[in-house]
Amino acid sequence: MTELEFHRLLVWAMLAVAAVTFWYLFRRTAPYGRHYTGSGWGPDISSKVGWVVMEWPAVLFFLSVYLQGHAAMDIVPLVFLTMWQVHYVNRTFIYPLRTRSSGYTPLFVVMMGLVFNLVNAYINARFVSELGEYAAAWLSDPRFLIGASIFVFGMILNIRSDTTLLRLRKGATTKYGVPHGGAFRYISCPNYLGEILEWIGWAIATWSLAGLSFAVFTFANLAPRAVSNHRWYRERFPDYPPERRALIPGVW
Repeated sequence: MTELEFHRLLVWAMLAVAAVTFWYLFRRTAPYGRHYTGSGWGPDISSKVGWVVMEWPAVLFFLSVYLQGHAAMDIVPLVFLTMWQVHYVNRTFIYPLRTRSSGYTPLFVVMMGLVFNLVNAYINARFVSELGEYAAAWLSDPRFLIGASIFVFGMILNIRSDTTLLRLRKGATTKYGVPHGGAFRYISCPNYLGEILEWIGWAIATWSLAGLSFAVFTFANLAPRAVSNHRWYRERFPDYPPERRALIPGVW
């Protein structure tokens, strides 16, 4: 089996896992954060530590794989590297330092996330620096310009929405509250919408099946969670704004 064949196999496996994940998470709420009851998932680990353990491959392993590509020092792959790392350095190392979470996460869930990030980092890093072909002119291609714009918009939405959620827990409180302002006027989980948009943008900008598989998985993972969070808010806060939707303004 050639590396290209192996790469394609992993990409199609990712798409298959996305379908299973979407189906499963609509049947059973993912055990994290407010939804974790602390039973039935084996040993636990600190949420902050678990987050870094789960996410580090997206920064360090991605970089390691990327640097082995023959086009690693070319301008377009370097732009893609920058896009990816800006998101994941924030997500992996900065975000956990900002949160006041003192809870726990099942070690099983952390290990599942770790495996996903190893595979996802490999297929995307290997494509943009080795298996894909990007001339410098790609930076003016409409696919790159549209995709990069969606990526940046999604990142801004994601970070601003995370900031709103974190401000609800300023001081010593660790209790959940109802977020207001910004995109929270329209949906319960704009942070999830922002991340979904980021990887849709990535898929368009890289114009790759590897990028598409990540975008599909991100939607499959976060859309059911948005529905669970939306339902949780409605069940616990009688005055929760009735006009809000879960993930897509005015639709869903």
